[in-house]
Formats: sequence, C-alpha cells, structure tokens
Amino acid sequence: MIERTDSSFLLGQRSPDTVYAGYWEFPGGKIEAGETAHAALVRELHEELGIEVIRADPWLHREHHYEHAHVQLNIFRVSEWRGEITDHVHSALSWQAADAITVAPMLPANAPVLAALALPAMYGITRAATVGVSVQLSELRSALENGLRLVQIREPALATSEREAFARDAVALCHQFGARVLINSDIALAQQTGADGMHLTARQIATLAARPPLPLVGASCHSAQELARAAAIGCDFAVLGPVKPTESHLGEQGLGWVKFAAVLANEHATPPLPIYAIGGLSQADLDDARGAGAHGIAAIRAVWSGAAT
Repeated sequence: MIERTDSSFLLGQRSPDTVYAGYWEFPGGKIEAGETAHAALVRELHEELGIEVIRADPWLHREHHYEHAHVQLNIFRVSEWRGEITDHVHSALSWQAADAITVAPMLPANAPVLAALALPAMYGITRAATVGVSVQLSELRSALENGLRLVQIREPALATSEREAFARDAVALCHQFGARVLINSDIALAQQTGADGMHLTARQIATLAARPPLPLVGASCHSAQELARAAAIGCDFAVLGPVKPTESHLGEQGLGWVKFAAVLANEHATPPLPIYAIGGLSQADLDDARGAGAHGIAAIRAVWSGAAT
C-alpha cells in the first residue's frame, strides 16, 4: 500500500483483460520463486508504477478465498519512494482516503484492509483513578482537540458507580469529536454507555468462543499465541507489549523492538489484524513501531501528558 503524508493511499483499477476487471486494488503482485515478500513488492511496484521503493514497513498478513484462487496477502506500508508514479498496468489510478472512498467496486479481499486503515495511529488509554475523574476528562478533551480519535476506558480501580458515570461522560465527549471509544472488559457497560466497542483482556480472549457483538473489538496480547487467538475470535485489532519497561510493570524487561518485530514476522502466527505497540512508548516511538510492523502506538501517560507510559 502506497501512502502519502496526508494518509491518502493509492488504488489502481484492474484492466479489462484481467480477472475482476474494473475492480479497484492496492498495487502489487505475486511473489516469484526465491523472492521474499519485500523483494517482490519492490519489483512489482517498479514494474507497475515505475518507482523505486525506499521504505516499506510490514503491516498485515491476510488470506482470502476467491472463486478462482486462494491468496495469501503480505501487505506493506510504502511511505517513501523515488521517481514519478507512472501507471503501466491499470486502467486508472486514484488517491483515496479511508473515510471517504470514492471509487468502486473494490476487490473483496480489501474490505478488512480498508477497515484497518480507518484506525488511527494513536490509541489512548484512560487513567482517571490515578489523576482524578475531572482531571482525566479535561485531559481527554485536550487530546481530542489535538486529534486523538481512539480511546480505551480502562478504570478497574474506580468504584462501580463512579466508573459508570465517568464512562458515560467520556463516551459522550469522544463522540462530540467523532472519536471512537472502547470499554475495557465490560460488555454491559459498553452497551449501556453507547460506546463503540470493547477491549478484551488476555484472559477473556482465551475463554471466549467469538467476539462480543459490538462494532469494534480490540484485545490485549503478550505473545504470538495470544495474537493468533485474538484473530481467531474475530477481533478488529490487538495491542502487544510491553515493549519497554513501564511504571505499571516494574521489573519487567519488555520485549524490545527486535523481539516485537520477530513476533509479528512469525509466518506461522502472524495475525491478520493491525497491532498497536504498548509499554513505555509515546508518539516519538511511532516511526520505530511502524518499522517493526505495528499499526501504531497505544499509551496511557504519554497521550495525556507527553510522558512515556
């Protein structure tokens, strides 16, 4: 997937002499014998668009069953390239935004990819029990004004009545700004407050047979096995960590970026869903996270105060 700094991405319309002629797709192609997925991407984009790929970060690995074929998709985010894009194989090219697609029809395999693109790079997690409900709501408003669009309400230490009141206020505030908000572990509270979904704990994904019946479902994971389980029950995204030592997990070393990348690169366990990195991170770590295969960063303190989680 080729994307510009404004988050728009390039789609190509399949030519009349191909299967699914007229459908729109992300430029790319087949891996040839002896090639890595990255090498195939570089070659295909040069052949199709005449560009030299400078940076392509691993992102998603998906499978799709078409009537004519079973395909495995290795999707990279291409953010840097050299040369002018010149189409050699498509009927047309178009730059699109995830929240305003203007071309159709899309290849069936692209629907989950577009859903992943609609997820923002930052995922904020609340800390009202630590700083106080009024302070947290003030911090939330400021973060929303600065562009935060995905929030998890995670307040196990608040008394039940206080947690419910805070959740209602936080959901209403998030919706004023067009942000989506998830409730940690409590489906009843998510439904009562009108939240957009739920964030599952690792224990929950181990025991649930399927995702809760909510529009958006995330999950906390600490291993490739848990990521695979989150994908198996139908979660939309997952959070993996901790990457670095954190105040909330004193004494834990953290995965580090090398191990984090290795978990996501495991071809037998790589999940078909976007992954947020968490643990001691801030927006300054987003570049490293993307390079390791993450979709973005999840954080507590860094989202609200600029410090690391």
